[in-house]
Amino acid sequence: MKSKKTSQLLQQLVFVGPSALFFLVIVIFPFLLGVYYSFTNWNGVSRHAGWVGFRNYIHIFTADPAFLHSFWFTVKFTVLGVVLTNVLGFMLAYLLTRPLFTRNALRTVFFVPHVIGGLLLGFIWQFIFVKGFAAMGQTTGFSFFNLPWLGTESTAFWAIVIVFVWQNAGYLMVIYISSLNNVPRNLIEAAQIDGASKGQVLRKITIPMVMPAVTVCLFLAISWSFKLFDLNLSLTKGGPFKATESVALNIYNEAFNISRFGMGSAKAIIFFIIVAIISIIQVRTTKSREVEI
Repeated sequence: MKSKKTSQLLQQLVFVGPSALFFLVIVIFPFLLGVYYSFTNWNGVSRHAGWVGFRNYIHIFTADPAFLHSFWFTVKFTVLGVVLTNVLGFMLAYLLTRPLFTRNALRTVFFVPHVIGGLLLGFIWQFIFVKGFAAMGQTTGFSFFNLPWLGTESTAFWAIVIVFVWQNAGYLMVIYISSLNNVPRNLIEAAQIDGASKGQVLRKITIPMVMPAVTVCLFLAISWSFKLFDLNLSLTKGGPFKATESVALNIYNEAFNISRFGMGSAKAIIFFIIVAIISIIQVRTTKSREVEI
């Protein structure tokens, strides 16, 4: 019995130990270090960091309107990004589970944008908004293409939303396709025999059956939206006049451009807590609506 327990312990150390060690060194230790620095005025260079207690946190909520504005921008972007990305991803998945001749090619086409790196994708779309749309506007005369897409607060906001949805809808589409393919055909056929319309089948059978996929896709979309950084940096750099600065970009500027790592760490901890709470609420809410197949 003792030798069996020893063998199991050795197996756990061999197979789980390296992963646990890397997770401890790469994730847990830096996180705890960030918590410590959030209570200091460390500038990222000096060897010693002065302890300031909760002064950084008080300053963020009372004397840092830029952070509050960036947080409000991120919330608005997250709501739109999550809804549009999931709706479009589900619509594409629902369409591409039909017996279409080109569905495999279309699945590849819609998924490819997610493979492209965020910075590169942002610079590509920056060229499209500035040069491509201007050329199309001159050719077609449509006012839509002549808008100052990256020049005003409202249009720059929608430009980021468009690129975000275009990049990530294909990835969620793949998850929804997998879930839709697992919906029992006998349930759908029985409902159709009973006279249910396509809309009723979708609302009453298909959507409840794919709720586990909805849980995953909502979690991913919320995480991606709140952590928006690379698209924000490459498309607008937070402009014009910090009108489209996300929380992640605000934290980056605070720590690396202004060299206030203590303040940046405090913002990151606040950001982490808020996103964690929202994610937990979302997962619990959607999982409560899941049904067993």
